Amino acid sequence: MDFAMTRSVRMERRRPAFVESVWGGFGGMRGRIVCPRRFVVRCAAEGDGMSVLVVGSGGREHALVSSIAASKKCSKVFAAPGNVGMEGIAELLPGVSAESIDDVVQSAVSNSVDLVVVGPEVPLVNGLVDELEKKNIKAFGPKSDAAVLEGSKSFMKDFLKRHNIPTAWYERFTSPEEAKAFVRSKGAPIVVKADGLAAGKGVILAQTIEEADKAIDDMLLGKIFGDAGDAIIVEEFLVGEEASFFAILDGESAVPFASAQDHKAAYDGDSGPNTGGMGSYSPAPICSPEAERLIMDTVVIPTAKGKLLADSHPHHLRLA
Repeated sequence: MDFAMTRSVRMERRRPAFVESVWGGFGGMRGRIVCPRRFVVRCAAEGDGMSVLVVGSGGREHALVSSIAASKKCSKVFAAPGNVGMEGIAELLPGVSAESIDDVVQSAVSNSVDLVVVGPEVPLVNGLVDELEKKNIKAFGPKSDAAVLEGSKSFMKDFLKRHNIPTAWYERFTSPEEAKAFVRSKGAPIVVKADGLAAGKGVILAQTIEEADKAIDDMLLGKIFGDAGDAIIVEEFLVGEEASFFAILDGESAVPFASAQDHKAAYDGDSGPNTGGMGSYSPAPICSPEAERLIMDTVVIPTAKGKLLADSHPHHLRLA
Protein backbone atom coordinates (compact mmCIF):
# COMPACT_ATOMS: atom_id res chain seq x y z
CA MET A 1 0.00 0.00 0.00
CA ASP A 2 1.39 3.40 -0.92
CA PHE A 3 1.08 6.60 1.03
CA ALA A 4 1.42 10.19 -0.05
CA MET A 5 3.81 12.81 1.13
CA THR A 6 3.88 16.45 0.17
CA ARG A 7 6.69 18.90 0.33
CA SER A 8 6.22 22.62 0.04
CA VAL A 9 9.65 23.73 -1.09
CA ARG A 10 10.80 27.27 -1.64
CA MET A 11 13.43 27.46 -4.36
CA GLU A 12 15.99 30.25 -4.28
CA ARG A 13 19.03 30.96 -6.43
CA ARG A 14 21.32 31.44 -3.46
CA ARG A 15 20.36 28.17 -1.78
CA PRO A 16 19.48 24.67 -3.04
CA ALA A 17 16.14 23.85 -1.41
CA PHE A 18 14.19 24.96 1.64
CA VAL A 19 11.32 23.10 3.17
CA GLU A 20 8.50 25.37 4.28
CA SER A 21 6.06 22.66 5.25
CA VAL A 22 5.87 18.90 5.24
CA TRP A 23 2.73 16.83 5.51
CA GLY A 24 0.69 13.92 4.22
CA GLY A 25 -2.35 13.59 2.03
CA PHE A 26 -3.40 14.90 -1.36
CA GLY A 27 -2.35 18.53 -1.35
CA GLY A 28 -2.00 21.45 0.98
CA MET A 29 -5.34 23.15 0.54
CA ARG A 30 -8.81 22.96 -0.87
CA GLY A 31 -8.93 23.06 -4.63
CA ARG A 32 -5.50 21.58 -5.28
CA ILE A 33 -5.92 19.04 -8.08
CA VAL A 34 -2.65 17.21 -8.58
CA CYS A 35 -3.59 13.56 -8.62
CA PRO A 36 -3.19 11.87 -12.02
CA ARG A 37 -5.81 9.27 -12.84
CA ARG A 38 -3.23 6.56 -13.45
CA PHE A 39 -2.13 6.71 -9.81
CA VAL A 40 -5.58 6.69 -8.26
CA VAL A 41 -6.73 3.89 -10.55
CA ARG A 42 -3.71 1.83 -9.53
CA CYS A 43 -4.47 2.58 -5.89
CA ALA A 44 -8.05 1.43 -6.35
CA ALA A 45 -7.08 -1.62 -8.32
CA GLU A 46 -5.98 -3.80 -5.42
CA GLY A 47 -9.01 -6.01 -5.92
CA ASP A 48 -11.98 -6.29 -8.23
CA GLY A 49 -15.10 -4.43 -7.26
CA MET A 50 -13.58 -2.28 -4.53
CA SER A 51 -15.73 0.03 -2.47
CA VAL A 52 -13.91 3.31 -1.79
CA LEU A 53 -14.68 6.12 0.64
CA VAL A 54 -13.18 9.55 -0.06
CA VAL A 55 -13.08 11.80 3.01
CA GLY A 56 -13.53 15.53 2.42
CA SER A 57 -15.60 18.03 0.49
CA GLY A 58 -13.23 20.28 -1.44
CA GLY A 59 -11.89 20.49 -4.97
CA ARG A 60 -9.12 17.98 -4.40
CA GLU A 61 -11.61 15.44 -3.05
CA HIS A 62 -13.80 16.04 -6.12
CA ALA A 63 -10.80 15.23 -8.33
CA LEU A 64 -10.11 12.08 -6.35
CA VAL A 65 -13.73 10.94 -6.51
CA SER A 66 -13.83 11.50 -10.28
CA SER A 67 -10.64 9.55 -10.93
CA ILE A 68 -11.45 6.68 -8.58
CA ALA A 69 -14.96 6.34 -9.99
CA ALA A 70 -13.49 6.00 -13.49
CA SER A 71 -11.66 2.81 -12.53
CA LYS A 72 -13.19 -0.46 -13.72
CA LYS A 73 -11.83 -1.99 -10.51
CA CYS A 74 -14.03 0.28 -8.39
CA SER A 75 -17.62 -0.78 -7.86
CA LYS A 76 -18.76 1.98 -5.50
CA VAL A 77 -17.51 5.40 -4.37
CA PHE A 78 -18.71 7.20 -1.25
CA ALA A 79 -17.82 10.76 -0.25
CA ALA A 80 -17.99 12.00 3.33
CA PRO A 81 -19.42 14.55 3.40
CA GLY A 82 -18.78 15.31 -0.27
CA ASN A 83 -20.35 18.23 -2.14
CA VAL A 84 -23.10 18.77 -4.71
CA GLY A 85 -20.58 18.63 -7.55
CA MET A 86 -19.93 14.98 -6.73
CA GLU A 87 -23.56 13.95 -7.13
CA GLY A 88 -23.89 11.33 -9.82
CA ILE A 89 -20.36 9.98 -9.42
CA ALA A 90 -20.39 9.18 -5.70
CA GLU A 91 -22.90 8.43 -2.98
CA LEU A 92 -22.75 11.42 -0.67
CA LEU A 93 -22.75 11.04 3.09
CA PRO A 94 -23.67 14.63 4.04
CA GLY A 95 -24.27 13.76 7.67
CA VAL A 96 -20.71 12.55 8.16
CA SER A 97 -18.22 15.27 9.05
CA ALA A 98 -14.71 14.74 7.73
CA GLU A 99 -13.42 15.80 11.15
CA SER A 100 -15.50 13.29 13.11
CA ILE A 101 -13.25 10.26 13.39
CA ASP A 102 -15.94 8.06 14.92
CA ASP A 103 -18.50 8.92 12.25
CA VAL A 104 -16.09 8.30 9.36
CA VAL A 105 -14.97 4.96 10.78
CA GLN A 106 -18.55 3.89 11.44
CA SER A 107 -19.54 4.85 7.89
CA ALA A 108 -16.64 2.86 6.49
CA VAL A 109 -17.68 -0.18 8.52
CA SER A 110 -21.41 0.05 7.83
CA ASN A 111 -20.85 0.51 4.08
CA SER A 112 -18.29 -2.34 3.87
CA VAL A 113 -15.66 0.00 2.48
CA ASP A 114 -12.42 -1.59 1.26
CA LEU A 115 -10.32 1.56 1.01
CA VAL A 116 -10.54 5.03 2.57
CA VAL A 117 -8.77 7.94 0.84
CA VAL A 118 -8.29 10.91 3.16
CA GLY A 119 -8.08 14.40 1.69
CA PRO A 120 -8.05 16.95 4.56
CA GLU A 121 -5.23 17.25 7.05
CA VAL A 122 -7.31 17.59 10.24
CA PRO A 123 -8.62 14.00 10.32
CA LEU A 124 -5.12 12.74 9.51
CA VAL A 125 -3.63 14.67 12.42
CA ASN A 126 -6.46 13.47 14.68
CA GLY A 127 -5.74 9.81 13.93
CA LEU A 128 -8.32 8.71 11.38
CA VAL A 129 -5.94 6.28 9.68
CA ASP A 130 -4.97 4.83 13.07
CA GLU A 131 -8.60 4.09 13.88
CA LEU A 132 -9.31 2.62 10.45
CA GLU A 133 -6.32 0.32 10.82
CA LYS A 134 -7.82 -1.02 14.06
CA LYS A 135 -10.84 -2.07 12.01
CA ASN A 136 -8.61 -3.66 9.35
CA ILE A 137 -9.71 -1.08 6.77
CA LYS A 138 -7.03 0.05 4.34
CA ALA A 139 -6.40 3.77 4.11
CA PHE A 140 -4.37 6.12 1.95
CA GLY A 141 -2.82 8.74 4.20
CA PRO A 142 -0.39 9.11 7.10
CA LYS A 143 -1.05 7.93 10.63
CA SER A 144 -1.13 10.53 13.37
CA ASP A 145 2.49 9.96 14.40
CA ALA A 146 3.58 11.19 10.97
CA ALA A 147 0.76 13.67 10.29
CA VAL A 148 2.03 15.63 13.30
CA LEU A 149 4.53 17.09 10.83
CA GLU A 150 1.61 19.10 9.47
CA GLY A 151 -0.18 19.47 12.78
CA SER A 152 2.72 21.27 14.46
CA LYS A 153 5.05 23.56 12.55
CA SER A 154 7.50 23.60 15.45
CA PHE A 155 7.62 19.80 15.49
CA MET A 156 8.21 19.81 11.74
CA LYS A 157 10.94 22.44 11.92
CA ASP A 158 12.68 20.59 14.75
CA PHE A 159 12.47 17.38 12.68
CA LEU A 160 14.11 19.11 9.71
CA LYS A 161 16.84 20.57 11.89
CA ARG A 162 17.47 17.25 13.64
CA HIS A 163 17.93 15.44 10.31
CA ASN A 164 19.93 18.21 8.61
CA ILE A 165 17.24 18.97 6.04
CA PRO A 166 17.67 22.58 4.86
CA THR A 167 15.05 25.01 6.12
CA ALA A 168 14.74 28.69 7.01
CA TRP A 169 16.03 29.73 10.44
CA TYR A 170 13.29 29.91 13.06
CA GLU A 171 12.32 30.10 16.71
CA ARG A 172 9.18 29.00 18.55
CA PHE A 173 7.43 31.35 20.99
CA THR A 174 4.50 31.41 23.39
CA SER A 175 5.42 34.84 24.81
CA PRO A 176 4.54 37.91 22.71
CA GLU A 177 7.34 39.94 24.32
CA GLU A 178 10.00 37.34 23.52
CA ALA A 179 8.72 36.95 19.97
CA LYS A 180 8.84 40.70 19.39
CA ALA A 181 12.36 40.91 20.78
CA PHE A 182 13.44 38.18 18.37
CA VAL A 183 11.84 40.05 15.46
CA ARG A 184 13.80 43.15 16.37
CA SER A 185 17.02 41.19 16.52
CA LYS A 186 16.43 39.88 12.99
CA GLY A 187 14.60 42.75 11.29
CA ALA A 188 11.94 42.72 8.59
CA PRO A 189 10.64 41.32 6.32
CA ILE A 190 10.01 38.26 8.47
CA VAL A 191 7.45 35.44 8.67
CA VAL A 192 5.06 34.74 11.56
CA LYS A 193 3.19 31.42 11.59
CA ALA A 194 0.60 29.83 13.84
CA ASP A 195 2.08 26.57 15.09
CA GLY A 196 -1.05 24.47 14.53
CA LEU A 197 -3.52 23.90 11.71
CA ALA A 198 -5.13 27.07 10.38
CA ALA A 199 -6.63 25.97 7.03
CA GLY A 200 -3.66 27.37 5.11
CA LYS A 201 -4.25 30.90 6.46
CA GLY A 202 -1.98 30.92 9.51
CA VAL A 203 1.03 32.53 7.84
CA ILE A 204 1.74 36.26 7.88
CA LEU A 205 4.47 37.65 5.63
CA ALA A 206 5.29 40.73 7.67
CA GLN A 207 6.99 43.43 5.63
CA THR A 208 7.66 45.65 8.64
CA ILE A 209 8.35 45.30 12.36
CA GLU A 210 4.91 46.76 13.06
CA GLU A 211 3.19 44.15 10.88
CA ALA A 212 5.10 41.41 12.67
CA ASP A 213 4.11 42.81 16.08
CA LYS A 214 0.45 42.87 15.04
CA ALA A 215 0.63 39.29 13.75
CA ILE A 216 2.21 38.14 17.02
CA ASP A 217 -0.46 39.86 19.12
CA ASP A 218 -3.29 38.64 16.87
CA MET A 219 -2.16 35.02 17.16
CA LEU A 220 -0.97 34.76 20.75
CA LEU A 221 -3.31 37.25 22.42
CA GLY A 222 -6.22 37.73 20.02
CA LYS A 223 -6.43 34.00 19.21
CA ILE A 224 -7.50 34.68 15.63
CA PHE A 225 -6.54 31.10 14.77
CA GLY A 226 -7.83 29.61 18.01
CA ASP A 227 -5.73 26.90 19.62
CA ALA A 228 -3.54 26.77 16.51
CA GLY A 229 -2.04 30.04 17.73
CA ASP A 230 -1.18 28.90 21.26
CA ALA A 231 2.40 28.91 19.99
CA ILE A 232 3.94 30.60 16.97
CA ILE A 233 6.96 30.21 14.74
CA VAL A 234 8.94 33.27 13.68
CA GLU A 235 11.16 32.44 10.75
CA GLU A 236 13.31 33.73 7.93
CA PHE A 237 11.65 35.46 4.99
CA LEU A 238 12.82 33.69 1.83
CA VAL A 239 12.61 35.38 -1.56
CA GLY A 240 11.80 33.28 -4.59
CA GLU A 241 9.17 31.09 -6.21
CA GLU A 242 7.43 28.51 -4.06
CA ALA A 243 6.37 25.08 -5.27
CA SER A 244 4.85 22.02 -3.68
CA PHE A 245 6.47 18.67 -4.37
CA PHE A 246 4.79 15.30 -3.86
CA ALA A 247 6.27 11.85 -3.38
CA ILE A 248 4.85 8.42 -2.62
CA LEU A 249 6.30 6.45 0.30
CA ASP A 250 5.65 2.94 1.55
CA GLY A 251 7.96 3.11 4.56
CA GLU A 252 10.93 1.73 2.65
CA SER A 253 11.15 3.59 -0.65
CA ALA A 254 10.24 7.02 -2.01
CA VAL A 255 9.07 7.75 -5.55
CA PRO A 256 8.65 11.27 -7.00
CA PHE A 257 5.05 12.01 -7.88
CA ALA A 258 4.22 15.54 -9.04
CA SER A 259 4.78 19.24 -8.42
CA ALA A 260 2.27 22.08 -8.15
CA GLN A 261 2.01 25.80 -7.47
CA ASP A 262 -0.79 27.67 -5.72
CA HIS A 263 -2.53 31.01 -6.01
CA LYS A 264 -2.21 31.93 -2.34
CA ALA A 265 -2.27 35.70 -1.86
CA ALA A 266 -5.66 37.41 -2.03
CA TYR A 267 -4.67 40.22 -4.39
CA ASP A 268 -2.76 40.70 -7.62
CA GLY A 269 1.01 40.82 -7.54
CA ASP A 270 1.27 38.33 -4.66
CA SER A 271 -0.08 40.95 -2.26
CA GLY A 272 -2.57 40.68 0.57
CA PRO A 273 -3.20 37.93 3.13
CA ASN A 274 -2.96 34.23 2.42
CA THR A 275 -6.31 32.73 1.48
CA GLY A 276 -5.68 29.04 2.02
CA GLY A 277 -5.65 28.55 -1.73
CA MET A 278 -7.61 29.87 -4.71
CA GLY A 279 -6.71 27.16 -7.19
CA SER A 280 -3.46 25.66 -8.41
CA TYR A 281 -1.76 24.12 -11.40
CA SER A 282 0.48 21.14 -11.96
CA PRO A 283 3.26 20.55 -12.87
CA ALA A 284 5.06 23.64 -11.57
CA PRO A 285 7.28 25.14 -14.30
CA ILE A 286 10.01 25.91 -11.76
CA CYS A 287 10.34 22.24 -10.82
CA SER A 288 12.71 21.04 -13.54
CA PRO A 289 14.13 17.48 -13.62
CA GLU A 290 17.25 18.89 -11.98
CA ALA A 291 15.21 20.54 -9.23
CA GLU A 292 13.27 17.30 -8.72
CA ARG A 293 16.48 15.35 -8.20
CA LEU A 294 17.73 18.00 -5.78
CA ILE A 295 14.50 17.86 -3.77
CA MET A 296 14.57 14.06 -3.64
CA ASP A 297 18.21 14.02 -2.51
CA THR A 298 18.08 16.86 0.02
CA VAL A 299 14.50 16.65 1.31
CA VAL A 300 12.51 13.51 0.54
CA ILE A 301 15.14 10.81 1.09
CA PRO A 302 16.49 12.36 4.31
CA THR A 303 12.92 12.66 5.59
CA ALA A 304 12.27 9.01 4.76
CA LYS A 305 15.43 8.05 6.63
CA GLY A 306 14.27 10.19 9.56
CA LYS A 307 11.21 7.89 9.72
CA LEU A 308 8.93 8.99 12.51
CA LEU A 309 8.30 6.22 15.05
CA ALA A 310 9.55 3.65 12.57
CA ASP A 311 10.31 1.21 15.35
CA SER A 312 6.64 1.19 16.35
CA HIS A 313 5.21 1.00 12.84
CA PRO A 314 7.97 -0.25 10.50
CA HIS A 315 5.54 -1.27 7.75
CA HIS A 316 3.00 1.51 8.15
CA LEU A 317 5.18 4.57 8.19
CA ARG A 318 3.55 7.56 6.54
CA LEU A 319 5.95 10.44 6.24
CA ALA A 320 4.51 13.81 5.49
